Amino acid sequence: MPEKSEKIEIQNINVPGRTERVDRTKYLAMREALLAALPDKAPGLTVAQAQEALLPFLSETNFPERQKAGWWMKAVQLDLEAKGIIKRAPQRPVQLYRLT
Repeated sequence: MPEKSEKIEIQNINVPGRTERVDRTKYLAMREALLAALPDKAPGLTVAQAQEALLPFLSETNFPERQKAGWWMKAVQLDLEAKGIIKRAPQRPVQLYRLT
């Protein structure tokens, strides 16, 4: 029987008060990669630039062939925005940066 993965609750800035339970290991790996990739000043990186910049920080163990990296990045992005750790610059397209 496969070992059950540990879960962590995440938030979504677009749906206040709602939480989702996701795989803790993948969440933490993506969080670390996204925070390492984002600059700490506005305007930051577009979502596409951030996704490209974080790829070198992802392990093949957690994201074989980068499978589902886009979904995980979006989930982590929305959670970190809800927690006030990253922010969107006011202009379009969406640009993200870390708060110091």
